[in-house]
Amino acid sequence: MTYLVDSHCHLHDREFFTAKQAEKMLENAHKNGVEKIICIGTSHEDSLKARDFAAQHEGVYWTYGTHPGEAGREVAIPRLGVFRSAAARDIAPAARGDGPAGRDPERGIDASLVAIGEVGLDYHYEPYDRDAQIKLFEEMLQLATDLNLPVSFHIREAFKDFFPVAANFPKIKGVVHSFSDSKKTLRKILETTDFYVGVNGLSTYSTLPVPPLERILLETDAPFLTPEPFRGTINEPAYIKNISEFIATKMGVPEAKVAEITTKNVRKLFQI
Repeated sequence: MTYLVDSHCHLHDREFFTAKQAEKMLENAHKNGVEKIICIGTSHEDSLKARDFAAQHEGVYWTYGTHPGEAGREVAIPRLGVFRSAAARDIAPAARGDGPAGRDPERGIDASLVAIGEVGLDYHYEPYDRDAQIKLFEEMLQLATDLNLPVSFHIREAFKDFFPVAANFPKIKGVVHSFSDSKKTLRKILETTDFYVGVNGLSTYSTLPVPPLERILLETDAPFLTPEPFRGTINEPAYIKNISEFIATKMGVPEAKVAEITTKNVRKLFQI
């Protein structure tokens, strides 16, 4: 049976969702065929909340990320213990041999950790510190390389810098989350990288270009970017179904095909 995946949401964030709301939204997601979701970290503290939420719910995964808005603040590269499974974290540090982060399944890396992100560059709001953002982005890409994990990229009005920075990390795989740029930029992503492109509710009420199915990951970015016909309400993972239906109509293909291919893409990138 084909199912859907929300590849980018913030259901773990209690600033937006109460625990009761989160549980209800997980139930709604399952009713709408969304069987897996990925909770995206935006800071060290937020990432740990995503980690703990994933540990408590089957079919929920997490990422470790530092949003470009954190650039210029004191951001420390985490040590290995952050990425361990709950069972492995219970072992004394001396017995574990904790050191710098490095992906080694025998040392208990959490299987529900699927990516580094969201990380990247955001030049939308001024003032912004371009140099600090690039430095932080490079550090996060190095972390992804060390952990052998894909990346969820947050790139907003900064593609001119994104492409050369990403090119310095040729082994990186990833997804350009919530793409909102031009056809020219989309073409460059498709032709010069192997990155997937995140499609969410924005596509249902804008004229954004849509990538080919083979390069799409469906996402909600809940609680943000609620799709039609629910605009004006809080977004949730169940609405992946509505985004999938929209893409199917726009492309003139069966919805089952959209679900099949986009889920296949998620599984390939995030190994879930």
